[in-house]
Amino acid sequence: MSARTTIELTWIEGRIERWLRFGRIVQETIKSRSVNVVGVGPGGIFAFVRWAANDYGTVESRIDILQAARPGERYSTVPFVTPGGVSLLRLSGWPKVEAVLVAIDQIEAEKIAPEDVCPDHWRHVHNRLSCNVEPRRYTPFRHEA
Repeated sequence: MSARTTIELTWIEGRIERWLRFGRIVQETIKSRSVNVVGVGPGGIFAFVRWAANDYGTVESRIDILQAARPGERYSTVPFVTPGGVSLLRLSGWPKVEAVLVAIDQIEAEKIAPEDVCPDHWRHVHNRLSCNVEPRRYTPFRHEA
């Protein structure tokens, strides 16, 4: 296994959008006008958003917040992420994806890099939103703890 986790990003306007909302990119390879492959170092946390549509509307809205696998560590497989990562949050459906994006915006408003947030907070957000309950805010006090 390579020490780096790679993510294939695609942008075809109005059809397919696969992008990182946050994460520390350590490598980038441009494959074509619409496809990039980026790399994240072992243990790095990143948010991978997938959206797709057809002639009738949206067919996929999904967000995964993953921690890049370290050599020898167990991980989950995720489409377009090689080899995969430790799943901290995995939600689908636009209302839940939007709620996660709002939570990320709130963290950034506190001047905290989302990739530095405690992994347990992302699990908390996943669990709360899965039950249709608003997650607790991530504060500088919590971050310092």
